[in-house]
Amino acid sequence: MASLQDIRRRITSVKNTRKITKALELVAGARLRRAQLRIEEMRPYADRMQELMVGTARAAASFRNLALLQRRDVRRVALLVLTGDRGLAGPFNGQVLRRAFELEREERAAGREIAWTVIGRKGASTLRFRRYELTAQWAGFVDKPTYADAQAVAHKLAEMYTAEEVDRVVLVYNRFESALVQRVTTTDLLPIPEHVLEGEEETTAREEALRGDFIYEPEPEEILQRLLPVYLETEIYRALLESATSFLAAQMTAMRNASKNAGELIDTYTLQMNRARQAQITQEILEIVAGADALTQ
Repeated sequence: MASLQDIRRRITSVKNTRKITKALELVAGARLRRAQLRIEEMRPYADRMQELMVGTARAAASFRNLALLQRRDVRRVALLVLTGDRGLAGPFNGQVLRRAFELEREERAAGREIAWTVIGRKGASTLRFRRYELTAQWAGFVDKPTYADAQAVAHKLAEMYTAEEVDRVVLVYNRFESALVQRVTTTDLLPIPEHVLEGEEETTAREEALRGDFIYEPEPEEILQRLLPVYLETEIYRALLESATSFLAAQMTAMRNASKNAGELIDTYTLQMNRARQAQITQEILEIVAGADALTQ
């Protein structure tokens, strides 16, 4: 059994750890609210971008020959894995990597090669540990991404696709649903899915009124060629914001659970300390009584 001094030392250590986890929980909670605002501000822009692309595609005579829409036999698939730069966020990084490895097994079973691209230090370190070769990697901005970061990633992926280094690009990331739920999501980035340009089957009255009121200069095909890279950047930026928000939510939850577990551990150690102290006092009383009996004899 541990001594009284050892138990006191453990209690002090756990209390110090609880201070750290509580501080991390509060910081993550404050940053989470700001991250949610960034997503809410991003969504109208992304929706308007898609509406613009749908309208331009409908006005175009043909857009199948655009580079980012070209479909070919898939021989090599690029997996873009979006993880964090840091840990202490529960299953946040692990669940994305597990899904990426599942996709790898599926693609290899179909006879396709895999090109690994990763955002975040945690994902890169895991893949290197498993002896995977990284085609491209980015880090240092996943906590607070900017649109310029998304542009850099999108430019590299588009370059790989147009050069036919890869025939398909798949994004794997954590999508934010609530502070308690972050769902792993898989999205096809390249070639850009056709349904993006087709829009919803049911159009609103506003869209019907706007259709045909535009004069396109230059031609719709040329405008669409410029819009497709912007759409790719927007989708990556949206995923970066979703992932950053998911990381903060996962970290807040993990630190809250850690603080709760630390409190329970302190209660356990305190009970052990009280029992040890009671046993020590009882032992001292027995020794005194035994000594007194020995003197009276």
